[in-house]
Amino acid sequence: MTFRGRLVAVAAIAVVVAVFAAAAASYLAARDSLLGSIDGTLRANARATVQSIQAHTGQLVFHREIGYQGYQIVTPAGTVIDGGGIPQSPAVKSVAAGDTPDFFADVAIGGADYREFVAYVGRVIVLTHSFVAGSTRAALQVVLPLTSVDNQLTRLGLVLAGVAALGIALALLLAWLVGRTALVPLDELTAAVEQVAATTDVTRRLDPGGPDELGRLRRAFNHLLSALQRSQDAQRQLVLDAGHELRTPLTSLRTNLEVVRRLEELAPEERDVLVDDVLTQMNELTTLVADLSELARGEQRPMPARTFRLDRLVEDTVAVASTHGRTRDVTFSLTCSPTWVRGQRDRIERAIGNLLDNALKWSPPGGVVEVTCHGGAVTVRDHGPGISDDDLPHVFDRFYRAPGARSLPGSGLGLAIVAQVAHAEGGTVWAGRAQGGGAIFRFQLPVVPPPTTEGASEPAEEDE
Repeated sequence: MTFRGRLVAVAAIAVVVAVFAAAAASYLAARDSLLGSIDGTLRANARATVQSIQAHTGQLVFHREIGYQGYQIVTPAGTVIDGGGIPQSPAVKSVAAGDTPDFFADVAIGGADYREFVAYVGRVIVLTHSFVAGSTRAALQVVLPLTSVDNQLTRLGLVLAGVAALGIALALLLAWLVGRTALVPLDELTAAVEQVAATTDVTRRLDPGGPDELGRLRRAFNHLLSALQRSQDAQRQLVLDAGHELRTPLTSLRTNLEVVRRLEELAPEERDVLVDDVLTQMNELTTLVADLSELARGEQRPMPARTFRLDRLVEDTVAVASTHGRTRDVTFSLTCSPTWVRGQRDRIERAIGNLLDNALKWSPPGGVVEVTCHGGAVTVRDHGPGISDDDLPHVFDRFYRAPGARSLPGSGLGLAIVAQVAHAEGGTVWAGRAQGGGAIFRFQLPVVPPPTTEGASEPAEEDE
């Protein structure tokens, strides 16, 4: 069954149940009211009859058996001493004996329905032809026909059945109208989604609608389209930027390879320069491919995290960077304190290495790169030219290179990888101008308690 059909069915069933419940409640209320009126009359008649019997001289009752009279007086043994024609039950005899209280009941007399009230009379004296026949306990049975009540209830039932039938018809009509009205916006939204799926045009936006649920769904779909468009734009820009960055080393590499064809014409010094150029270009290509792989890795499902000491990782990374710094007469100054973090160690190591490489690239010969690691924060400060106001908002953008860096090696992806790793590991990254000159970067990760290993003098690094 379609959603429209289910909606119409549920609405119709709800209305039908309500109509039947109202009809049944009306019928039962009317029946109780009519029976209450009959019961009141029976009780009044019984009270008057009992009072008449008890007021009779010497509580005398004359024995008559003349058929149905509308009342009947019986003994506990079932003997009718006045009135007659009313069926007896064990409960009537029990009331006559004084064992059970008065009660109402429905009885059938001569094929017709009657309402009966049985009341305890007390002890009575029975006379036969002016002679005392004896005394006994007795009960009074008073009945009234239910013909008028049955007729009224029959007419009421027919009226309620007609009302219920009309209500069901209206329920089906209203349910169909409600389902049609409620699903028109949903049909429009479905058509829009199908068109986006068919055309892959994510630039289209839906009418935001009102504050209701459908409006919320429209706005959520617009947000989804916006996110998808940003993802496509970023992917397209990544391909364009990667192509642009690859063009220069590939062109230079092709030129050098063309020179290789006449390698015998070159002097040994020129051959060494040619080989150095080719190796440099290959290193640039390798670095660019590695950076692109790292950026693509950020879109994949993360690997299991581990808890480790960030200060030790920074010490190892600074030791590697120091070997490169000696070729440019740049030294690294490190200040650390124990701090534990949780994340993917290799990615965090790559991000910190990129910060150190960036500081080394901008440091002048004889300069010092100051590195600190405290409380989950790694700060790297160089003494280079610093970051200009125009470049500061873009330092973490992919493939962004400041005008002064375009003549230096690099792809413009190193700091973008730092920002991506910080975001993926639940941390932050910040860049600014250092007081006294140079640039300063802060890579912050959440601190976690150190894991404890029973019997070990120092906590050990653990995998998840």
